[in-house]
Amino acid sequence: MHEAKGTVKEKAGQVTNNPNLTAEGQNEKLAGKVQKKVGQIEKVLEK
Repeated sequence: MHEAKGTVKEKAGQVTNNPNLTAEGQNEKLAGKVQKKVGQIEKVLEK
């Protein structure tokens, strides 16, 4: 979810030439990737 939202924000920032929005989107996308990895690790540890 965060990855998709971050991608949208990043693209919107690029289109509007807003570097703050672009950076915010990149950060949110990264947070989504980290969250996804944590979920995968938790699944492995549950087994």
